[in-house]
Amino acid sequence: MGKGCIAATKYFLFFFNLIFFIFGATIMGFGLWILLDNQSLIAVLQDSSMVLKVVSYILIGVGSFSMILGFLGCLGAIYEIRCLLGLYFTCLLLILLGQVAAAVLIYFQRDSLRKETSEIVSQVIENYTGQNKTAEQAWDYLQRTMQCCGWLRSEDWDENHMIKNSSENLYSCSCHNASLQPFNVTDSGFCSDASNKLPIYETGCMDKVGSWLFTNYGIILGICLGVAVIELLGMILSMGLCKTVHQEDYTKVPKY
Repeated sequence: MGKGCIAATKYFLFFFNLIFFIFGATIMGFGLWILLDNQSLIAVLQDSSMVLKVVSYILIGVGSFSMILGFLGCLGAIYEIRCLLGLYFTCLLLILLGQVAAAVLIYFQRDSLRKETSEIVSQVIENYTGQNKTAEQAWDYLQRTMQCCGWLRSEDWDENHMIKNSSENLYSCSCHNASLQPFNVTDSGFCSDASNKLPIYETGCMDKVGSWLFTNYGIILGICLGVAVIELLGMILSMGLCKTVHQEDYTKVPKY
């Protein structure tokens, strides 16, 4: 019976470590996406936000470390190596504490992050020239796909230097409402319209991004809770297996 429990614990721990390895690869991939993406709000922010670049490097590092840790956990489980199981438990505990600390920090700094995001996007809009810069392309893509205009409201574009200094009624082409004429508007740069009532979306992108996050809140929370549960189960199984291996080693010691 004891050997059956040990075997079950070993293979359960191996299975959870395999999942942990996959989660590590996912986290690393997300970090690489933040660093390399050029077609979303992330690309708009990363040109000006050093914090976001640091976060991407941290995610890549944590993901890589998690993959290594998952590999070591699999190795320790299959071959019942106590030192690897102990190291695995310690590292997993540190990762879990780090994740909790990061979540608490983001929660209490959410107002600062929101303010920094607004400032960065405002600068992109004010200095927009339509010259196919990475941040400008990303912002055009965001406005076009999320059907929004400006950050807080469409009037944010009134602060753009080229629009303010132009004698024409210019507007961002990516703000164009696809349901209104003309229908052959370019995806980026500036467009002009003779009417004072511009054919653009009125809703700001902040509301659209907030709605997207709210809609997918359950998925994001579920992924975070899933990772935490897997980590806790890994810790419990590793300690259980480590204790069982220790007891077996003790019983095998010859008595004189």
